[in-house]
Amino acid sequence: MRALILAAIAASASAQVTFDDLKNPSKRPGDWLTYSGNYQAHRHSPLTAIHAGNVANLGIDWIYQAKIVEKFQSTPLVVDGVMYVTIPPSDAVALDAATGVKLWEYKRRLPPKIQTCCGQVNRGFAVLGDRLFMATIDAHVIALDRKTGRLLWDTEMADIKLGYSATHAPLVTKDSVIAGVAGGEYGVRGFLDAYDVETGKRRWRFNTVPGPGEFGNETWAGESWKTGGAPIWITGSYDPETNLTYWGTGNPGPDWNGEVRKGDNLFSCSVIALDASTGERKWHFQFTPHDMHDWDATQIMMLLDRPFRGANRKLLVTANRNGFYYVLDRVTGEYLHAKAYVKQDWAREIDDKGRPVRAPGKLPTPEGNRVYPQVAGGTNWNSPAYNPATGLFYVPAREGSSLYYFGEAKYTPGARFQGGYFNNERVMEDWHGAVRALNPETGALVWEHKLFIPPWAGLLSTAGGLIFSGTEDGYFKALDAKSGKELWHVNLGGRVIAGPISFAAGGKQRIAIAAGSGLFVFGLPGQTARQQ
Repeated sequence: MRALILAAIAASASAQVTFDDLKNPSKRPGDWLTYSGNYQAHRHSPLTAIHAGNVANLGIDWIYQAKIVEKFQSTPLVVDGVMYVTIPPSDAVALDAATGVKLWEYKRRLPPKIQTCCGQVNRGFAVLGDRLFMATIDAHVIALDRKTGRLLWDTEMADIKLGYSATHAPLVTKDSVIAGVAGGEYGVRGFLDAYDVETGKRRWRFNTVPGPGEFGNETWAGESWKTGGAPIWITGSYDPETNLTYWGTGNPGPDWNGEVRKGDNLFSCSVIALDASTGERKWHFQFTPHDMHDWDATQIMMLLDRPFRGANRKLLVTANRNGFYYVLDRVTGEYLHAKAYVKQDWAREIDDKGRPVRAPGKLPTPEGNRVYPQVAGGTNWNSPAYNPATGLFYVPAREGSSLYYFGEAKYTPGARFQGGYFNNERVMEDWHGAVRALNPETGALVWEHKLFIPPWAGLLSTAGGLIFSGTEDGYFKALDAKSGKELWHVNLGGRVIAGPISFAAGGKQRIAIAAGSGLFVFGLPGQTARQQ
């Protein structure tokens, strides 16, 4: 048995993952090679063996139980029958993707005290060649040998004593691994870096909060840019044709007190389009200027090539935390369209340049002000999906409001710097969630599948005509991609707050999702279930 396992590792690692593979994942339909499934962030699998006609027969093939107390938000990668999973806070395992048998394990030593906003989480790997890349919770980027899990290089991005961390899966382009820092609640100054895949040497840095002499610094009053936030904590997308990479940025610091940082506060709550080779900014678009509701724009930036108002366009579409769905030209950054996809009352409209026209009386107050959407937003970091057959954009939507409080903003290095707080418990009577299918051109609702609790799980689309989604109360579901009708569900006994994937191993299509402290892998009957 041991010999078979070693042979499986050797066979998988000898099949190099090339840049061409990452650009054309359809050539390897049984693998899952990037966080979002492809560079365009579609979260769509071309596999068809599991479909609307047989998904009701789906059952558990194997389970991997992780020894964790943190939230399990990882999206696995699968390469030639081996699954690579990051385990919070910054560990990793390689598993036989057909059986769940552990092949190797990486354990990271971490400093005793790391400040994070929302748990010591990790969302996944990037892969190129025979190397895996991880951004660690102590704000490093590392490379591991895919065959053994051995550490190859380790590069520090920032000082964790100042509140920096890293939680997202990196993005690999031709010869660089791109990653940024989290820590927007600690007064960090956000940035995005590119590192050489062979050596770990930094190639470029783009400051998401511009300093003196940099474009946009005038949008920060005084020296407020020094603690301006705008972190990077969800994986970007990439267009190989233009060599542009697109990243959503987080909230400005402090979160709810804008008086100490007057101005639009670029590039917070924005999408930035950068030359992947140099880090040069080509364009930006700010969804929420001078944000005072903690509505990060770290949501997935999805790339679509499709008609818009009668002409073929290269589009960037995204459902933003502020409650609006946006359509942009991804080559130029031109604003094309926006439409609310959840209840919102903070903006009267989005004007013809894409700037919100704010409704009066909707900013945080010392007494607390009720505003829609809730502080977690109309959606959050959880991934949307796109199905090229239906032509629909699918989003996990969150309905409800929060009470937003304005407070004192005093910066202390390494401490929370939020300038207020929020309360949800007093205003949850109308909270609910949904998986919604939108027309990508207009943002119009096509169908919805209602959920009792606002979701944190990402979505998966498959060529079998399915949308997979999860809920905080433990359900994992398959929906009809055309109608939203529920076709199958199972309760996994733990919160589903990760993104599902589909892959092929052992001659069959499978679906994987993290829930609670376990990684669950499903398939159709015909293989003995195993538990690791």
